[in-house]
Amino acid sequence: MKHTLSVLVENESGVLTRIAGLFARRGFNIESLSVGPAEQKNISRITMVVPGDDKTIEQLTKQLYKLINVRKVQDITTLPNVGRELMLLKVRFTEETRTEIMDIAKVFNARIVDLASKCLTIEVTGEPEKILALEQLLQKFGILEIAKTGKIALLRHNTQTSTIQYIG
Repeated sequence: MKHTLSVLVENESGVLTRIAGLFARRGFNIESLSVGPAEQKNISRITMVVPGDDKTIEQLTKQLYKLINVRKVQDITTLPNVGRELMLLKVRFTEETRTEIMDIAKVFNARIVDLASKCLTIEVTGEPEKILALEQLLQKFGILEIAKTGKIALLRHNTQTSTIQYIG
């Protein structure tokens, strides 16, 4: 099973290297990794998609907490969350296929962000399943290049039971 981990870390050099090293030493793969500033100054949020069973993820969580700059680790896989990816996809087209490609993009709420004489670049954001579905549909036209972000995710906020916890 794939797990989505949300990790809050102090924004200092070497933190990502230590986390990646931890995974490498233990032979675990990171399928997706996104890093960016969090809501609090000097804190970054790392969102990782990691394959493994519950016991493996529990072990990884314990190991992550041992790293000095890690503030909070949360497996949000089964919790209500909003997750998104971004993909840029460059696809080949002909005069006969251009309209069909643009129609497919429209169905996925994707945008054409660049157009050249024989290819166009499409931008799409959404759930990883949506991104994959668009990629598979456009495969038959000839995909020239793909760039994807890793998954980013935040827990859904329940105003009746949640409190915002500030770290620091």
